[in-house]
Amino acid sequence: MTEQLGRVLGGRYRLTAPIGTGASAEVYLADDVTLRRRVAVKVLHPGLAGDEAFLRRFRAEARAAAALSHPHIMAVYDWGEDDGPYLVLEFLGGGSLRAMLDQGTRLTPSQALVVGLETAKALEFAHRKGFVHRDIKPANLLFGDDGRLRIADFGLARALSEAAWTEPGDTLVGTARYAAPEQASGGRIDGKADVYALGLVLIEAVTGSVPLVGETTLATLAGRVDVPVPVPEAMGPLVPVLQRAGRPDPAERPDAGALGKALLAAASQLDRPAPLPLAGAVDLATGHGSGDVDPTLLPPSVPASSDDDATVVAAGGGQVGSEAARTTVVRSGPPTAVFDGLEMFDREAGSGDRAVAAPTRRRRRWPWLVLVLLLLVGAGAFAYVQALPASALVPNVDNYTRADAEDELLRVQVENDLSWEVVVDESFSDAVAEGLVISQTPTPGTVLEDGMTVTLVVSKGLPFVAVPDLSEHSVEEAEATLAEVGLTLGDVSEANDEKTEAGLVLDWSSGGEARPAEVRKGSEVDVVVSAGPAPRTVPNLAGKTAEQARAELERIGLRAEVVERFSGSVDKGLVISTDPGAGAGVARGRSVTVVVSKGRDLVVVPDLKGRTFEEFKEALEDAGLIPGDVAGNSRGDPATSDPEPGDRVERGTPVDIFLRRR
Repeated sequence: MTEQLGRVLGGRYRLTAPIGTGASAEVYLADDVTLRRRVAVKVLHPGLAGDEAFLRRFRAEARAAAALSHPHIMAVYDWGEDDGPYLVLEFLGGGSLRAMLDQGTRLTPSQALVVGLETAKALEFAHRKGFVHRDIKPANLLFGDDGRLRIADFGLARALSEAAWTEPGDTLVGTARYAAPEQASGGRIDGKADVYALGLVLIEAVTGSVPLVGETTLATLAGRVDVPVPVPEAMGPLVPVLQRAGRPDPAERPDAGALGKALLAAASQLDRPAPLPLAGAVDLATGHGSGDVDPTLLPPSVPASSDDDATVVAAGGGQVGSEAARTTVVRSGPPTAVFDGLEMFDREAGSGDRAVAAPTRRRRRWPWLVLVLLLLVGAGAFAYVQALPASALVPNVDNYTRADAEDELLRVQVENDLSWEVVVDESFSDAVAEGLVISQTPTPGTVLEDGMTVTLVVSKGLPFVAVPDLSEHSVEEAEATLAEVGLTLGDVSEANDEKTEAGLVLDWSSGGEARPAEVRKGSEVDVVVSAGPAPRTVPNLAGKTAEQARAELERIGLRAEVVERFSGSVDKGLVISTDPGAGAGVARGRSVTVVVSKGRDLVVVPDLKGRTFEEFKEALEDAGLIPGDVAGNSRGDPATSDPEPGDRVERGTPVDIFLRRR
């Protein structure tokens, strides 16, 4: 951190000394060279500078936190971005409750009650303004040189959580040791989570330990679901108050205002609290932080003087004898009252805590009486005007993203010192994209008073519709059926199917999901259409009997059409060939022609006796034979033939003829 010393942020804040460091920030003592005052500057981790979501939320939260003006809330003077976001804070010197506990101090129930009252008052104010702290813990409860408690880091915990920032060990920002059960579920968090955390802080301040803490963050959060916080008897009259604050159901917990009233009621059962032994945060010899590394711990600018009703004692208990002594600031007077009725603590403190003015004698003169009456009338009119409810025009956030809409509403609230409750509902929309605001109530331009509600309806995108059953639909029928429910036909592919007729839908899908029950309106639905049964391959049936061929074709879904043909090479009754031939593809159920051999085609050579050459030649042709060579007297009659008359030969066989003289 010393490397940053001397650096000037925003042209105004010169870093002069390191104070402390934490997971998300480093804190420095700084000089405001413009106003010539000492301030604390919290420089957030450089890794957050590139997170646009965080920066957007940081800007809005910083503006809002700067507008939180309360005696028990640390003041935010300025903020900016200089190689990373930073906050300029009120400079406090009393140290934190964390530092006080770490040095072995344990509070009495009376002292814890004072801490609880002052914290509850600040929380009640912030909650009414619409702010939830989300990270109440001892390190965020600080004390000034005057001993007055302030809460630090309003707004920062929410900005860090929405940036998904994690502390070492992957612990989400918002210390799990003090987290309410509802913070584990990721649901809506309200001010009662701060009340739960404050109850745990008060128990730790008295006993030194935090109830319901597991070995891990997950174990701690899980162990608090449905489990009331066990409050030890050491808390005395505060036991029933803290039991109500530690209920796991937020609906059964008091809010910050009710908690303060309950603590106030318990005060009558307690003794006057001793002064709080503030730890301080600066080593007088070095000017550096005292060792508390939480980034919200701030040191004092100078030791408290006796004029401020505070004394400075050495850490060891003796008088300050050297510059190396560490300061412990102890409030000598009673705690400041934070709720009506706490004056009992002041009354018991004695007359040394506040001066009592001596009464003066009033002069009875008419001019003064008239002046007083006029002043009273004027004051009454001013009070009436001041009593009018604050209000502002509702901005138009239609078609904003949810985050941008909330930021815009927050900006208007901060600028007008208002606190509206923003309720977000979700609804499907055919016209507005997912994540954008559909509508708002009240409508833009409406004058809305402080404390009223703004409802945003954010689009969940297109609605979901049921996908119809497309079985046995043609492509045209499927397209029309989908259109009826607002869906469109996507890719069309084919697949063979043994049972479904070709051209009818077999299956459908959308977005990779087969036969989804419902999809977003407007989605495409892909369909698979039947191409009918897969083609059959004709087997090689040559040499098989006709019955064997028929059985084999029927087995694969084909029909056999048998024809017979003479064959000189294939025995009778055996398959000669098929049409289509072996290896061809044929649709299931189609016929395949099976050619079966009738054996050899034999005919008888006709008799030639008594016939002329021409008559014998004609008889050969009629028998299916071919007249062959002719030998002998050309004018003679057929004498013999080869093959001889009466022989059985294959049809088409040539027959030679021999002639003789007449």
